[in-house]
Amino acid sequence: MTITDYYKILGLQANSSIDEIKKAYRKKARLCHPDINPAPDAKDQFICITEAYDFLISNHEKIKTDEQAYQEAMEDWRKYRQDRSRKRATVYARASYVTFKKSKFYKTTRIFDGTSIIFSFVVSIMVLAYTVYGYNFRLKHPIPGMEKPSVFAFIMLLMLGMLFFVVSLIYLKAYQETSRKQKNKS
Repeated sequence: MTITDYYKILGLQANSSIDEIKKAYRKKARLCHPDINPAPDAKDQFICITEAYDFLISNHEKIKTDEQAYQEAMEDWRKYRQDRSRKRATVYARASYVTFKKSKFYKTTRIFDGTSIIFSFVVSIMVLAYTVYGYNFRLKHPIPGMEKPSVFAFIMLLMLGMLFFVVSLIYLKAYQETSRKQKNKS
């Protein structure tokens, strides 16, 4: 197969980013996994999709640079990695979809977007700030005829803000780890 074939298998254009490749693979793997798809050729489709993903992810930077790097990547792929990739894909095709989703290979398709992480940090800080500000404001400026602000609601909003903040930290750590791994592969 050629690189064009691999992009076509995943339904992508040749200038697709790593995130686009990961998204396309996740969709196609879900559709073609033999545990979910009863079609007779589902196993073969799944193996081709997995092989295409494996090649494109492991050689993404090499194939973008120049023709010689692309040829070297293809030759290396044919000699060493293609058979191993196909065998691994066959094992994943035999496994249940739930087992496949728990595999390290499938977990590499997770996408951590820096923009969404920053957005979640901003939301968590806003929730925390508005909760504290609003509660203090209501204590200092009570509304006539209304009771004091609820301590329970204050604590719940603080916990919600802290939950957003902790989740943001977890995603940030995973994003940094993913970025580090991608740099080490290059």
